[in-house]
Amino acid sequence: MSWVIAAFYKFVPLLDWVELQPVLLDYCRAQDIKGTILLANEGINGTIAGSRQAIDSLLAWLKADPRLANLAHKESLSQTPPFERLKVKLKREIVTLGKPEANPGVQVGTYVTPAEWNALIADPEVLVIDTRNDYEVNIGSFQRAINPQISSFREFPAYVQQLDPTQHQKVAMFCTGGIRCEKASAYLLSQGFQQVYHLQGGILKYLEEVPKDASLWQGECFVFDDRVSIKPGLEPGTYTMCRSCGHPISEMDKALPEYEDSICCPHCADSLTPEKRERQTERQRQWQQSQQG
Repeated sequence: MSWVIAAFYKFVPLLDWVELQPVLLDYCRAQDIKGTILLANEGINGTIAGSRQAIDSLLAWLKADPRLANLAHKESLSQTPPFERLKVKLKREIVTLGKPEANPGVQVGTYVTPAEWNALIADPEVLVIDTRNDYEVNIGSFQRAINPQISSFREFPAYVQQLDPTQHQKVAMFCTGGIRCEKASAYLLSQGFQQVYHLQGGILKYLEEVPKDASLWQGECFVFDDRVSIKPGLEPGTYTMCRSCGHPISEMDKALPEYEDSICCPHCADSLTPEKRERQTERQRQWQQSQQG
């Protein structure tokens, strides 16, 4: 069976978000859907996987709520289950920034479609910012994009404080699926930036719609599931995940002496304690036994 992976989000007031959680959880369980859905007063955010029928059923169920009637989603396929379990979690924010003034329900930047994106970021007057975490940026990004060198989205406002709204007249931002750059656009507008743009549907939509020979994307795109990374056309990428620290690792990483399969990688070898090495070794032994029988 091919697993359909659906990613979606919407900033919309959900005053009954707490009451919605158990109902949504039960519905997903009944459809044998796996993945994670976040609910907050400000909206919904999820990446889930299941059969074609299950995903269609859940999306129809969500859109039956007038507040989510125009809920947009992005899809890709996987030949193996990308998630092991289901989570429907209550959060303060569906993407954590920690800045109440960043409210996409009040103001948001200008959406730019994948077809329009190349022309925008090729403009030398446009400051192009990758709003993702540093480890995501390192395996792929757009030409001319600036890496803010952040380890979490919460650090993005501190980076913005280094920018001058009078100097940067045009700012274009992007992220994996569109949610972080949408909230980032609301924050920049609250800080006095005038012309703020963000990639509609995020990198995933761009890689799906823009042909490889016209793409300005360089490298691969990190995704938050067992695929680890994808290429243009949403083809599976070449990265795997370090089982010790969760960092994406390349074939070049695996060739380094610091890499030990399922134990550590060049990103965590220096911090690996004897106790953690023992735990990782035991976990790998148990996994191998489970595969044998």
